[in-house]
Amino acid sequence: MLSVICPTYNEEKYIANCIESILKQDYPKENLEVLLVDGMSTDKTRDIIRQYIVEYPFIKLLDNPKRIVPPALNIAIREAKGDVIMRLDAHAIYPTNYFSVLVERLTTLQADNVGGVCRTLPMNDTPVCKAIAIATSSPFGMGNSYFRIGANHEMCVDTVPFGCFKRDIFDKIGLFDEELVRNQDDEFNGRIVKNGGRIFLIPSVVIDYFARDTIQKVSKMFYQYGLFKPLVNKKLGQPATLRQFFPPVFVLGLGLGLIASCFSKLLLALYLLILILYLFLAITFGTKGTKNPRILLLLVATFFTIHVSYGWGYLVGIYKILLKKDFVAQSNR
Repeated sequence: MLSVICPTYNEEKYIANCIESILKQDYPKENLEVLLVDGMSTDKTRDIIRQYIVEYPFIKLLDNPKRIVPPALNIAIREAKGDVIMRLDAHAIYPTNYFSVLVERLTTLQADNVGGVCRTLPMNDTPVCKAIAIATSSPFGMGNSYFRIGANHEMCVDTVPFGCFKRDIFDKIGLFDEELVRNQDDEFNGRIVKNGGRIFLIPSVVIDYFARDTIQKVSKMFYQYGLFKPLVNKKLGQPATLRQFFPPVFVLGLGLGLIASCFSKLLLALYLLILILYLFLAITFGTKGTKNPRILLLLVATFFTIHVSYGWGYLVGIYKILLKKDFVAQSNR
């Protein structure tokens, strides 16, 4: 039995395509339940889901009054009847063998969690959307996050998108942390690894994921990723990866370097040299994704936005932890 769980909130643009990709799966429907947990959407999301429920009784709609992702996941896990629990995202479309391959690899590899590679697509055909999609799947934008930049073989990793879990892992290490508006997957996967579990990336499985459609939304999303990352580290007792430290160091360098350059021509020259190097790297990596000058310019701006937003959020997160301030719950959209 496979229980598929998917948080939703105001997903009328995506939910039908997501459900259609679920219905096209080659996994036997008699061994499948789909739990869509909605944060009391104010658009047509719930109406669209109800239309499918009428025809497909294995699809269920659950309510999530708290509206954010971790409670939605926990509501679904408590309701789920499956031996395997698979988390989906409504912003994505899944290949027809997605369920069957991941369930098979979960068993064969004796893993606790497996997931595929995200192929990030633009939400529409505008230069901004194309630049965002390229930036969020580029090594310069994302570091060595293999599920974003791709891999050529199955590998043991620190995290995967969404996840296909053995049911008993939740009995062993608990549910998702509801304090984490963002990064709840990172924290949960960190707990898996900390408790001796194994997570595998399965690159033969490719998910089509639709990126945000404005640089402002990208900035908000990565700020939140950075904001909650120090809290994840605190909960785990250690940082999961080294790549998370580069953006906050970059932001500190930008601020402190600017101040220091006011007092020394040598420091000013060094500061400008670092900025030029950053620009050179951004353009170099950017040209691997596009030859269009307008998109390339937007791509460089998106790289900078991702790094500064994440880095600034990370520093704010450290500040909140040191001063024991509350992490204000923010929307996950």
